[in-house]
Formats: sequence, C-alpha cells, structure tokens
Amino acid sequence: MRCPVSYPLVPTSKNSRPERAAFTLVELLVVIAIIGILVGLLLPAVQAAREAARRMSCSNNLKQISLAIHNYESAYKKLPPSWTNSGSGSGWSMQARILPFIEEGGLADGIDFSQGYSNSTLQDDGIPVPVASFRVAAYQCPSDPLDQPRLGSSGPENYKLNYAANEGVWFVFDPANDNIGDGMFGPNRYMGFRDCLDGLSNTLALAEVKGWTPYYRDVATAGDITMPVQPEVICTLGGSFKTDTGHTEWVDGRVHQAGFTTTFTPNTKVLCEASGVEYDVDWTNMREGKDITDPARTYSAVTSRSYHVGGVQVGVLDGSVRFVTDSVDRQLWQGLSTRNGREVITWP
Repeated sequence: MRCPVSYPLVPTSKNSRPERAAFTLVELLVVIAIIGILVGLLLPAVQAAREAARRMSCSNNLKQISLAIHNYESAYKKLPPSWTNSGSGSGWSMQARILPFIEEGGLADGIDFSQGYSNSTLQDDGIPVPVASFRVAAYQCPSDPLDQPRLGSSGPENYKLNYAANEGVWFVFDPANDNIGDGMFGPNRYMGFRDCLDGLSNTLALAEVKGWTPYYRDVATAGDITMPVQPEVICTLGGSFKTDTGHTEWVDGRVHQAGFTTTFTPNTKVLCEASGVEYDVDWTNMREGKDITDPARTYSAVTSRSYHVGGVQVGVLDGSVRFVTDSVDRQLWQGLSTRNGREVITWP
C-alpha cells in the first residue's frame, strides 16, 4: 500500500488577485473611435433640438409684438407710425411706441417723443444712461449670435433688434408732400386697421431682420428710382457705406434700422464689394428726415433675413405668426407687404 504523496504548502497572500489581460492599443483605439462616432451622431441632433427651441422662442417674440400692436391700436384707435420727425431727424420707431404693451413700461417712462432719442435717458445709480442702449428682450431673436450693445465714445449707446416693421415694397417716403409707401407702417402716419384694404390676414406687420447689417445710404438721387429686379443692381446705386450698423438701433424709426421692404425675397444675397470685402447689404436712397432741405425721396431695399434655416418668420397683421420660405414667389412676397394692393393672396 502506497503512502499518499504530500506536497509542500505554498503560502498565498490574501491580497493576491488573478491576473487579467490589459487592453491592447488597438482595442483602445477602437473604443475611442466608437465613442467619437456616437458623439458625431448625437451632436447634430442636440444642435437641431436647440435650434428648434430658439425658433419657438423667436416665434413667441413675434407673437408678443403682434399682440402689442393690437393693444396699441385698441388703446389709441390707430397704429403707430414707423417714424416721426422730432425736428432733429432722430424720430422714434414703432417699436419704441409699443413698449408699454410688451411689459417695458419702465423703459417707456424714459422716453419723450417730442424730443430726439439721443436726448432720452434713464437714471442708473444717479448716472444718466441712454434709453437707446437698453436691451429689449422681446426684440432679440435667440438665434442671432451678436446679442450685444453697439458702443459709442462713452460706452453702450444703442442696442439692436431682430423684428422690423413692414414699410412696403420699395418706395417709403417723400418729404416734399409727406406721401408714404404701400406698407402697413409709414413715416409721420397714424393708420388704422381700416386702411388695410387687403385684409389683416393677408398683410405683413413684421418680419425678421439680422442685426449689424451692412448698408449703403444717402446717395440722395432725385426723382423716381426704378425698383431693381436683380440684387447686383444695388451695387451700382452708390451711397455712403456702413459696414455693420444696420438694425442696431431699436429706437430709430428709419427703415434701415427698424423696418424692412420686400424689394427682394427673404434671405436674398445682395452681395456688393467694399474695400476688397464682399458684404450682404441693404440700401437706402435717403434717410427719413436726414436733410429737410433735400427733397430726395426714401427708396429702400432692406431685406428680411434670419438665422433660421430655409426662411424667415413673420408676424401677420391679424396677430398670427408664420414661416415664409426663401423660395417664396417674389410677386407673392411683395403682395403680402402692401396694405391696399387688392391682391388675392394664397399663403405659401
């Protein structure tokens, strides 16, 4: 009978663990690549969701302004003018006049409509601050990346806006006889809903514009100016060029600041070169009230533009908000901006 073989005991540590194989470099790179692909797929979805939220907020702003216009009309039995001559040329905008109806009564208290906006201030810790420099939240599209004040020599001086008043197709104002264009808002003119012969549901009140727009102004051509059909014609009309100050003054009722026209369809590129740089521009023959001795009329190509893909949002005079695509027929777009064209409108 054999004796059982005994084996020496091998001491073990209680902290010992079974050995495991580490990740190889190839496996690590594969994992990183998969994570990168997933992030790449997820990021556009997140960006799309954010833009959808911003667009909804923009629509809410337009709705709020549209209702404010209705409340103004209900209170005063007339619509506000797009611009009024205060004697200094710096006439107040429609957007300034409806401030109490968008819960901006405190800001409205600092306005004296008999004076130019450059003379209106509010006290901030005993320091006078220009009313024009205050940010009005309802006038800011959240998709506009340049949500900031325009600086002057002593600090913030003006603030931009993204929602402009409908001032018609091309002709805006004749200082010689106070005639205005075919839009729903005009200089020195308090119109009413009864003046909208095309019907409130067929006429624009507001449309989106981009802040900090380049533009030409004050070429002061006398007499009639034929409306251009092609955008490149604008580059030949001349004027004093400003690189980035269009639609940066919500207080200023002049069309290049607080209005738009339907000369061109939404987001049309009006590309002109200035000092070797190409800009997408607006154009105004003569600013309203710029020179009371000069009879030059105000003709304007101030295009509705937005940061939303595919078109612009508009406020209709009946209080509704719609999205108009860039491909809208030009004649239809222009018909929507006239108050008395008697067109038969079918919304796109």
